[in-house]
Amino acid sequence: MELLQRTLDGLLEAGPYALVGLGLTLGFGMLRRVNLAYGAGAMLGAYAGSWLHVRLGWAPLVVLPCVAAITALTGLYVQWLCFHDTDRAIGAPQRASTPVSGADAREVVALASSFAVWMQLEQLSVNLLPRHLNPFPDFASTREWTLGALGLRPDRLAMCLLAVALVLSLARWVQTSRTGLALRATADHPLAAHLSGLRVPALQRLGFVLACGLSGVAACAVLALEGQVTPMFGMWMLMKGLAAAVIGGLGNVRGVLLGAALLGVVEAHAQTLLGALGRDAATWGLLLLALLWRARKTALAPAGGLHA
Repeated sequence: MELLQRTLDGLLEAGPYALVGLGLTLGFGMLRRVNLAYGAGAMLGAYAGSWLHVRLGWAPLVVLPCVAAITALTGLYVQWLCFHDTDRAIGAPQRASTPVSGADAREVVALASSFAVWMQLEQLSVNLLPRHLNPFPDFASTREWTLGALGLRPDRLAMCLLAVALVLSLARWVQTSRTGLALRATADHPLAAHLSGLRVPALQRLGFVLACGLSGVAACAVLALEGQVTPMFGMWMLMKGLAAAVIGGLGNVRGVLLGAALLGVVEAHAQTLLGALGRDAATWGLLLLALLWRARKTALAPAGGLHA
């Protein structure tokens, strides 16, 4: 019965992991770039939300949309600062560029720039609220449902249902809407999309802001159950989101649910067997295996674009 309880707990962890990984999956699918400032942007939005909640006394239902909006605006700043030149170059005449380890030099510079912005945003967050623990609007449940010998927290279940609904809705939007089709075309064939009359830089900017806005939604959902935010939240967002997205197939919208479920179950059992360090080791091990599998798959066939 304990094995079943641990498995259930791991599946319930799939909710926050899927929400966190969704923005990274969309960002990679629409831009083919991993934004290393992803978690730091969500952390800045969360810290701003905590500041509004504690210092100004704003109601939780007002703070939460503000967090998502601030995170989206932070994403716009990151896109302008780090990825503006790479987006603008898509529709322009191609110039010779120096490959760096098989990648275009502009992409390497953009990746390094997002790492620098990550540190900038984290420092800005800490300067806003220097304390280690900062209150966040709390919606956590104080009771637990029982199914025989199994325990089930209704707030965790609600987060899982929210993650499934959001992922499936977003996958359908990407697959069927005109904007979603335009974003997929931009991801798969940016030059062809430009020649077809699509405003590729504007679409990529939209995709980037949407992905970062989703990180704000994920931050609200996760922190609303924790009731507090710490300086480690940005790193947690990036690593858990990257693990769930890569395991599920980076760029595969629906796949992030499978990646999050697998990550949650493996972590739950690893913690039981090996403790907290074993949980972290399981995360890194799964991420490494997923990266090795993806590298082998990419070597055998060209990489795909954004998949619903």
